[in-house]
Amino acid sequence: MYEIVKKEELAEVITRMTISAPPVARKLKPGQFIILRVSEEGERIPLTVFSTDPEKGTITIIFQKVGKTTIHLGTLNEGDSLASVTGPLGNPTHIEKFGTVVSVSGGVGTAIGYPVTKALKDAGNHVIAILGARSENLLLLEDEMREVCHELFICTDDGSKGLKGFVSTQLQMLIDEGREIDQVIAIGPLPMMKVISDLTKPLGIKTVVSLDSIMIDGTGMCGGCRVKIGDKTQFTCVDGPEFDAHQIDWDIIRDRKRIYVQEEKVSRERFLEHQCKMNGKA
Repeated sequence: MYEIVKKEELAEVITRMTISAPPVARKLKPGQFIILRVSEEGERIPLTVFSTDPEKGTITIIFQKVGKTTIHLGTLNEGDSLASVTGPLGNPTHIEKFGTVVSVSGGVGTAIGYPVTKALKDAGNHVIAILGARSENLLLLEDEMREVCHELFICTDDGSKGLKGFVSTQLQMLIDEGREIDQVIAIGPLPMMKVISDLTKPLGIKTVVSLDSIMIDGTGMCGGCRVKIGDKTQFTCVDGPEFDAHQIDWDIIRDRKRIYVQEEKVSRERFLEHQCKMNGKA
C-alpha cells in the first residue's frame, strides 16, 4: 500500500499530495509519469509527478479534481493509502544545452513543467518560463518556477495577474521582440499546446509537447494512447509522453480524447451522488 504522507489544497479544485512510493522515487526522472489506482476496484489513471524525494522515498503529485477518479483521490487524507502506484513510465525529457529555451505551462501542466524547467536550467540553458491560468486563484507554483528559470512571465485569461491573455500571446511578444529562441517546450491543455505548435511551426522553432492521451495499462499493450506522429502510429505511454509538436496529428488526438466524455460524466455524477448519500446530504 502507498501511504499519503502529506496533502495540501492549492486551489478550489487543485490538490498537492505526497505519497510514499520508494521504488518510484528512486528512479523517476523529469518528464516521466505514474499510473495509480485509488482502490482495488478503481480505474488506473496516469498522472505527472511534480517532485521526488529519493531519500524519504516519496513522490509529490498535483492534480485537478475533474473526473470521478481524481475527485475520489481528493477525498483521501494523510494516513490513507492508495491501492497501487506504478512507475516510472514513459521516457524522460531529453535534456541538453540548447541555448535559450521557453518553457510554457498551463494549468496543472505546471506540475510537470517545473521539474523539466529546473533540469533545463541546470543543464546551462537560458530558460524563460511562461505560466498561464484562467485566473490568479488557479495559478500554480509561481514562486517555485521563479527559482528555476531566468525570466518568468505570468498570463491569466481574465487579467487578474500578469498579462491579460493566453500564454501564446506572451510567446508571440517575445518573438516579436526579436528574441532568439532555440526550443520551446509546452505542457498543458491540448488546445493550448496546439496553439503554441501552430505559432512556432512556420518559424521553424523546435517545439516539444507532453501529451496526456487516454491510457489504460501504460506499457503499450492496450493501444488506447496511440497517436499519429508524422506518418507513424506511436504510443504515448512508451514512445512519449513528449513528442515533436510539429509532427503531431492534432485532430486525431482531439477526437480520441472526446470518445468517453459522456461515460466520464455519468461516472462522475454517480460518484458525487454516492458521496452525498454517504455524508447524509441526500
